[in-house]
Amino acid sequence: MVDAEPPRTHRRIRPPSSVVCRLVIATHNPGKLAELRELLAPYGIDAISAGEMGLSEPAEVGTTFRDNARLKAEAAAKASGLPAVADDTGLVVDALGGAPGIHSARWAGPDRNFRRAMEKIEDALRERGAGTPSQRQAHFVCALCVAWPDGHVEEFEGRVDGTLVWPPRGDRGFGYDPMFLPDGHQRTFGEMGREEKHGLPPPARNQAEWFPVSRQDCAPHQRIGARSDAKPASTFADRAPKGLSHRARAFLKLEEACLEQY
Repeated sequence: MVDAEPPRTHRRIRPPSSVVCRLVIATHNPGKLAELRELLAPYGIDAISAGEMGLSEPAEVGTTFRDNARLKAEAAAKASGLPAVADDTGLVVDALGGAPGIHSARWAGPDRNFRRAMEKIEDALRERGAGTPSQRQAHFVCALCVAWPDGHVEEFEGRVDGTLVWPPRGDRGFGYDPMFLPDGHQRTFGEMGREEKHGLPPPARNQAEWFPVSRQDCAPHQRIGARSDAKPASTFADRAPKGLSHRARAFLKLEEACLEQY
């Protein structure tokens, strides 16, 4: 009889016995930065972006979303000496053989023109005669990776299925959100506010509601915004037990493994 493998012990972003205060969000994308900051905010995480730290973006040479998320997180952790979280997100269109997939950002070009990228997808679908909803099925994937300077990594993935609509609807969100209609909904991600898209609470009346402790309460070079005995008033799982967006679903897994208790 083979012995059962012991359950894996995940590493907390903020270990209970210490005050790890700062987390790098390994992105230069303003939309991703805003969403990840919102998801981390209830934990008092003092998140700083790779762009704000002047860190360069590594080449995304991986063959999967997980590969690219890991590349970005490990590069930021090594360069900063701090824990880092990165995501790699993409739109997978069934009728296009999975494209744009891990190349979703490249379809928008160096100027990140996602309107043009959406037009490319629509043109490709029309070339294939994909006019009905069943022919326009797609899904978003989000891979999240947390990396530490010592080489430890934690990886998570979320997915949401839907249909591509034309013309795009809504000016919220970013990327391909305006043309993505999640299954079971009547509004595209581009028409949804953050509460509906992710399950986030309404904006705090003031920053102290989410950041009850100032940076000065933490040791130098170890920044977050909460004391060791502080707990978030409401975790993401409390607010959105199932999540909706791909990023929210990946974050639920990260939260349970690395943020649930402290």
